[in-house]
Amino acid sequence: MPELPEVQTTVNILNKKVKGLTILDVWTDYDSAFHKDKKNIKDKNYFPFFKKEILNKKILGVTRRAKNVLINVSGNKTILVHMKMTGHLLYGKYKFENKKWFPLDEGPLSDPYNRFIHLVFSLSNKNFLVLSDTRKFAKVFVYDTDKTYKTADLEKLGPEPLDKSFTYKIFKERLYKKPNSVIKTVLMDQTIIAGIGNIYSDEVLWMSSIHPKSIVKNIEEKRLKLLFKNVIKVLNESIKVGGDSMSDYRNPLGEKGGYQNIHKVYRRTGERCQKKNCKGIIRRIKVGGRSSHYCDVHQILY
Repeated sequence: MPELPEVQTTVNILNKKVKGLTILDVWTDYDSAFHKDKKNIKDKNYFPFFKKEILNKKILGVTRRAKNVLINVSGNKTILVHMKMTGHLLYGKYKFENKKWFPLDEGPLSDPYNRFIHLVFSLSNKNFLVLSDTRKFAKVFVYDTDKTYKTADLEKLGPEPLDKSFTYKIFKERLYKKPNSVIKTVLMDQTIIAGIGNIYSDEVLWMSSIHPKSIVKNIEEKRLKLLFKNVIKVLNESIKVGGDSMSDYRNPLGEKGGYQNIHKVYRRTGERCQKKNCKGIIRRIKVGGRSSHYCDVHQILY
């Protein structure tokens, strides 16, 4: 699933490409009986409302909240896109043939991971904003912009770790909302801190020498301070290289990010630990039902 760096990379590129354009049309082939009456575009009865709300609206800008892309348009409307496990937004020139959408140009948009197009916005510059979603897990709906902090998908989210106002004090207070839980699970809890998922929780815990099954209240202060610094460091490092494309994620130009090339621990099971002078081996365990990777020597179980 795209995490904070991947979503921020998407937002940064979209602001350069679609800001100021008008949405002239919208198409989808999402149609799921499971989502009936759930007020997102997978409900075929919701889609006409969605289309009516956004047609001929100007894109004012694109922002991020946790793992959600927020496309703000004129008329006090915001389109929320949660890319879920395998979704990513793409921008460029497309054609519609045999009930499918294809990029007009060879290049990154033709990457096989970009071919599962289920939502298309036609834009006023004759380009398109499309959503490729291999497993059809993505969520898209529209709401009133001035109700952002009252929207069910956003109102319970924790603070943003890259906000200037996010201090160590706040970080510790958030973790201690679940003092008896394991640190890996707490870091990934979006109601505690927004945007961190499986990849970056593994990476920051490795850098901080904390075992993923450590109990929050047992972790010593100096280690928590190091963890706080590494959360910010790792997220910024990934944004600088365009996020992580170990799996399906591609940026809006269809390109891979680069963070998968500098993983220290994530999906390196069986490899020697890269920490200087450490002779450990990277192991894989389940934590809260999710895979977790750690060094069996330098990561301390608190």
